[in-house]
Amino acid sequence: MSYRSMQDCVLDLEKNGHLVRIKIPVDPNLEMAEIHRRVFDAGGPALLFENVKGSPFPAVSNIYGTYARTDFLFRHTLEKVQKVIELKASPDNLLKNPLRYLSAPFTALSALPMKSRFGVPVAYGETTIDQLPLVKSWKDDGGAFVTLPQVCTLPLGSKNMMESNLGMYRIQLTGNDYVTNKEIGLHYQLHRGIGVHHTEYNKSDQPFKASVFVGGPPSHAFSAIMPLPEGLSEMTFAGMLGNRRFRYAWKNGHLLSSDADFCITGTIVKNKKMPEGPFGDHLGYYSLQHDFPVMEVDKVYYRKNAIWHFTVVGRPPQEDSSFGYLIHQLVKPLTGQEFPGLVDINAVDAAGVHPLLLAIGSERYMPFRERKPEEILTIANRILGSGQTSLAKFLWIAAKDDNPDLSTKDIPAFFQHMLERVDWTRDLHFQTKTTIDTLDYSGSGWNAGSKLVVAACGAPRRTLGTQLPENLKLPTGFSNPKFVQAGILAIQGPAFKDAASGIAQVEELIRTISPYNFDQIPLLLLVDDSDFVSAQLNNFLWACFTRANPSHDVHGINSFVEHKHWGCKGALVIDARIKPHHAPPLITDSKINKIVDQHFAPGGALHGII
Repeated sequence: MSYRSMQDCVLDLEKNGHLVRIKIPVDPNLEMAEIHRRVFDAGGPALLFENVKGSPFPAVSNIYGTYARTDFLFRHTLEKVQKVIELKASPDNLLKNPLRYLSAPFTALSALPMKSRFGVPVAYGETTIDQLPLVKSWKDDGGAFVTLPQVCTLPLGSKNMMESNLGMYRIQLTGNDYVTNKEIGLHYQLHRGIGVHHTEYNKSDQPFKASVFVGGPPSHAFSAIMPLPEGLSEMTFAGMLGNRRFRYAWKNGHLLSSDADFCITGTIVKNKKMPEGPFGDHLGYYSLQHDFPVMEVDKVYYRKNAIWHFTVVGRPPQEDSSFGYLIHQLVKPLTGQEFPGLVDINAVDAAGVHPLLLAIGSERYMPFRERKPEEILTIANRILGSGQTSLAKFLWIAAKDDNPDLSTKDIPAFFQHMLERVDWTRDLHFQTKTTIDTLDYSGSGWNAGSKLVVAACGAPRRTLGTQLPENLKLPTGFSNPKFVQAGILAIQGPAFKDAASGIAQVEELIRTISPYNFDQIPLLLLVDDSDFVSAQLNNFLWACFTRANPSHDVHGINSFVEHKHWGCKGALVIDARIKPHHAPPLITDSKINKIVDQHFAPGGALHGII
């Protein structure tokens, strides 16, 4: 079975009890997003909003809302694609088990994009930007956004689909200084293929034409975020995962995705930028307003029975967490090929993905002497020098042989393993004044910050504890020490006002607690709310690793610098307080909450959905 459109997907989900229709009029300004968040949080169904205020088009969300539903969407193709990837990782698998890979050639055939010759469904009709479901998710968003766009560009002068780039680059439809129906904002970040094309066109006198596809088979949206090697088109992956070759056509010099539900065509204006944002993003904070490229709109096409596909992002986990889940399933066979010696890796979703990466690697360099991090440091450098993983801010890496059963998915056990073995005098490795994720505002500037590799191996050095040092007294303004887990203690501190006073506060804390015995508590967190941070694992992961800049916010008891290497002889201290330069966290709108409360209350139109 293959989906030819979003309507095919919706009907299949509904038939199998995975979708509900919302028939009441719902406002795309904040109300739809709040309904989505509540249903997602409850593990509820996909949602088809049939009556979107201000738009003639229905909208669907939460189709990837659970891992089980994501598996369901690709139930006929996922295993087949995995086999193709296994063969890419190890071609000799075909000789070892030829029967397992009988389907691989047929799956590969669906990877070839195909030009539509007998009709282009997406060109059924034309509309304007202001007629689309203008979904605004958070109250301080700069306007309405396309949250699951597939932005397609080609290299200068090329019409070869195998050279195309299909990426999920945020699109702002309204607000700020954009002229409605004529201009939209295009936000893309580091390590994105569109940047290569943009650079080529800026050097030429040719117009840089681009297309934004929305909807279509579910494999298309997923493929737009799939981390494929540069030069390999996402259209090929969309075809394999969807078991249907990616159909395309040309119209008025613009590329169309024939199976998409909507297609916005236009030209990216060279050397022009306009303010884009703010936007409530997947780290759980607003990405702030910055200047980004502008696309002048030519046409907005739609197919018959078109359905607008959207999601809502915010503090993880959210619906887009399923993308990470699916990526991991697919690329796991390639891990050892891409990163020799690496056996397990986890970009921690609850920490916003890029702020925290956990890894396990082999340690084989010097088996005849005392074990210390060597090969895993080589692996760590490879990780930080490759594609999307280069955006990692904190990378904790362990050695496989120390515990063959260790997994990066069991996060409490992973931190226990690391903290039992880590030597803070040796195992901290900083990169300063480097690039970090565009959405991470913990650094020293936009895209600017630092990285920290924590690499530990060998026998345990300590037993972790959950008892405070005897007679512990904290400085004035510090209070409420709470354990996150054994060996990790959160201490509530005064609000961070500026760099000078913030450092002075940390130094006062360290000076006061240095005489106490923290041998069993190697990691201390300075936080705004220790009850919140210690209440659940996800709170710790989010607050600690999204709010700390390693070069500025990592301190320690009895710290030292030796030949430019920083370490500490006592506990490590991470200042995870909110800083004035941080982006504000996402908070729902109280007025909208009351409206949505009524929908879900007994007698309300949505009562019983969750």
